[in-house]
Amino acid sequence: MFVVAFMTLYSGISDIILGNYMLQVTILALEKGLYSTVIGPLEVLQFAGVGWNFLTGQATDPQFQVVIASIDGQAVTGAGGLTIMPQYSIDDIHHTDLILVSSGGVHLGDILKYNSLAIPWLKHWYEKGAVIAGVCSGVCLLAEAGILDGKEATTHWGIAEQFRLKYPNVQLRSDRLVTDAGTILCAGGVNAGLDLSLYLVEKYCGHITALQCAKSLVIETARISQSSFSMHTFNKQHADNTITEAQSWLETNYQQEFSMDMLAIRYNMSPRNFMRRFKAATNETPLTYLHQVRIGAAKQSIETKNSTIERISNDVGYEDVAFFRSLFRRYVGITPKAYREKFGVNSTQ
Repeated sequence: MFVVAFMTLYSGISDIILGNYMLQVTILALEKGLYSTVIGPLEVLQFAGVGWNFLTGQATDPQFQVVIASIDGQAVTGAGGLTIMPQYSIDDIHHTDLILVSSGGVHLGDILKYNSLAIPWLKHWYEKGAVIAGVCSGVCLLAEAGILDGKEATTHWGIAEQFRLKYPNVQLRSDRLVTDAGTILCAGGVNAGLDLSLYLVEKYCGHITALQCAKSLVIETARISQSSFSMHTFNKQHADNTITEAQSWLETNYQQEFSMDMLAIRYNMSPRNFMRRFKAATNETPLTYLHQVRIGAAKQSIETKNSTIERISNDVGYEDVAFFRSLFRRYVGITPKAYREKFGVNSTQ
């Protein structure tokens, strides 16, 4: 009886007429997309001011009016064959305060191929004053529209390097789960769509409503960093073969003790020239590159072994455990201990 009553309320949210204004939200479902980035945000935004209130016996107070649109108004088929039938086409949208672009899958070329008509539409609404948000690979449509130039953005860590090369004018922060450039917001991986949605609830409705919304749906409150989930992907799509060799050497010999001057000599360069060429090719200094290789190896050890943090620190090349912990937190966003609790072999997560 409880479930029936709750779902009746849930399905009837869009029919409630309020004295206060509800923010009008359009979620754009993309062909061949990942549809948890449609359904997740839909449910979070619709539950804001509703789920918690209903469960605690208070009057419901919906904050968002949410609709789903596809480019042509026809059903779209996502990864795994799931089909979503939208309520509208993008041409049917005559008013919207916020557009949320869902994930379009992992192939940037396909996203642009199947959803190119959304690009001028997004630019049009942005120029009219709508807030635009993108999730995961859907962020590339915002970049194609030119509305991310000069602004901070994020996307899934696995496509970050492709994105960075294709859109050099965007200030990509691939370590972040959520970025907020005022009228443009972005989310990292697929589940970051929930983080973005809760962030939007807090942005427009306040912290208490966002917290209540998270509790009613039994999901974590909004997270910001995706560093602990990512595997750093290094740029090897460059033409400097000598630096490619140096990258491979670092990835193979990271446990050794050596200086960057010694590495430069190995490749018949002065330290200054080696530093310049390495940075130009990879967008990283050699030392930063080495740290990231070592921290990546440490993450893998924590995930698969029961070794002490001290032992892992030594195994990846750091004798100073305090320095290792500091670096780990800088690059991963949490301590080695917290990472073990979340992702280690004995983790209950």
